[in-house]
Amino acid sequence: MSGLRRALLDLALLLSLGFPMLIQAQPQAAANAVAPARSGGDTVLVVGDSLSAEYGLKRGSGWVALLEEKLQAEKRSVTVINASISGDTTAGGHARLAALLRQHTPSIVVIELGANDALRGLALDATRQNLLAMTRAAQKAKARVLLIGMQVPPNYGGAYAETFAGLFPKVAKTTQSALVPFLLKNVADVEDTGQLFQRDRIHPNESAHPIILANVWPELRKLFK
Repeated sequence: MSGLRRALLDLALLLSLGFPMLIQAQPQAAANAVAPARSGGDTVLVVGDSLSAEYGLKRGSGWVALLEEKLQAEKRSVTVINASISGDTTAGGHARLAALLRQHTPSIVVIELGANDALRGLALDATRQNLLAMTRAAQKAKARVLLIGMQVPPNYGGAYAETFAGLFPKVAKTTQSALVPFLLKNVADVEDTGQLFQRDRIHPNESAHPIILANVWPELRKLFK
């Protein structure tokens, strides 16, 4: 069994047992959800779930915080706003995006949502519509958009898993947005996934987040001024 299949099956099993993983009863907002904007540079708004909100991690060790450190080291004039909430869905992100756009006026919006939709077995057409609406709202606000793709366990059904994975490139193509095909590439699809996940075997651990950033960075860097 491949590392990706094993990790995703573990995710589905824990979900069936009610384990608090991507979906949580009490949403956890990212620690650095609000930051002062810098004049003259880009503002990156990240709207995601627990994979971006540092769930179970030491503050400052998640991929969004590492992105901010990288930008500072490169002396780029960029402000990073992490508005990710553990347990969020595309519907939740859609509902709160307008206020975030007004508050932060970002030049780049990173949308990392959808995993919880699939894990709850929600209608994928609604997920697609939410992603489309979020992307178009951000573009209407003059922001460039980066969509972050995800995958779901194969036991949800081959057709469902394939359709879900295909949502992200389809929305990106329709809206001419940038795309990261799979956020957990080289994390959930390796043979020994145990070294890269927390004890729940669902959330990536601290050592995995530099890999996650390496997946995001090549596409994100193209969007800067």
